[in-house]
Amino acid sequence: MNRRLSALITLGAAAFLLAVTPAHARAEEVTRWNRIATDAMAAALVDPLTESRMLAILHLAIHDTLNTIDARYRTFGTVRTTTVRGASTDAAVAAAAHTTLTALLPARAATFDRELGVSLATITNKDAREAGVTTGRTIATAILKMRETDGASRAVTYEAGTRPGAYRPTPPDFTPALFAHWGTITPFALKDSAQFRPAAPPEPGSAPALAEIATVERIGGAASKTRTAEQTEISKFWYENSTQGWNRIAHDLAVTRQLDSWTAARLLALVNVAMADGFIGGFEAKYHYNYWRPATAIRETTDPVWLSNLITPPVPDYPSTHTVLGAAAAAVLARFFETDYVSFAMTSGAPYGGITRQFWSFSEAAQENGASRVLAGIHFPTAVMAGYEQGDRIGAYVFERILTPLTTHTTTTLAR
Repeated sequence: MNRRLSALITLGAAAFLLAVTPAHARAEEVTRWNRIATDAMAAALVDPLTESRMLAILHLAIHDTLNTIDARYRTFGTVRTTTVRGASTDAAVAAAAHTTLTALLPARAATFDRELGVSLATITNKDAREAGVTTGRTIATAILKMRETDGASRAVTYEAGTRPGAYRPTPPDFTPALFAHWGTITPFALKDSAQFRPAAPPEPGSAPALAEIATVERIGGAASKTRTAEQTEISKFWYENSTQGWNRIAHDLAVTRQLDSWTAARLLALVNVAMADGFIGGFEAKYHYNYWRPATAIRETTDPVWLSNLITPPVPDYPSTHTVLGAAAAAVLARFFETDYVSFAMTSGAPYGGITRQFWSFSEAAQENGASRVLAGIHFPTAVMAGYEQGDRIGAYVFERILTPLTTHTTTTLAR
């Protein structure tokens, strides 16, 4: 448990006491709200960093809500246990999700209001419904409170470098660097954002740096004659927000494996915390090293009009946080399912939606995810390798440190 983020969550008079036989609530409500959230964020064009924070908060609220009703896993916040008796778990999950999402994405409040109505309409037991709603709202409010001062809204002035190797805006639009403050945000599970900072990138002008420039120039350019059709497809398949793609993978596995609500909530919370901390740790390293992108290096050393296959995001190169997130999510998934070798297919979303690829393991998907950034011409290979190592370490750390199983848990009757 992250002590710096610990909060005292006390359920009030709406808590009820009733101990009976254990029940296994369905996970449909958990996975449904995951899809509602990711769809709403995609429609609102939320950037991937903000999206990672929103999804981590959402799924921690859902996880802690369920484990306040029936404690099976350690909660993220410090909970003073008052057993919630007779509360509808579906109502609790819906209320936690609705409370969180309307606070984080108020422009989509009408959508969330409508979906809450759909969730609650199926629960005929009025007392169970009201107890569930109160529980969900209470826990979600507490989780939101914990993240109020995490630094996500902090403003940081950033000036582009001028020396060889320093980051500066990239073509075609030369957008100024964004999110220079993200590495200063309070992590969810990491001790600090620099905990797994990778070693420095190659020295500009060195033999390794020049070799990397040649590699990306050859295979990652818009006019590359080396890149195959499949490699181009791979670059486009993984170009969407990491948070969207890896949530789709986790969501679909929770559904196909028929996980119960507690297990699905834990899976989605762990994956999203790992990705949120992946961005925080990755951006701390990005702005620490402030390393230039391939487009800048190639234009200043070999080809002054070179363009990357896909548009370069306006942030420093090293490490590739897209790779960090994929490796972090894969590390969590492999530990959660107790094997890396889980086969699955995924269809990409915007901006290059409709591409379907098959994978035989989580690590295979994460490695292809990283390689896609070189094929897109937007990262050097060392940025990808450093990102994979950092993400793998973050994912393993998150899985071992938070939301761990309890040896015993309170058994309650769970009204849906």
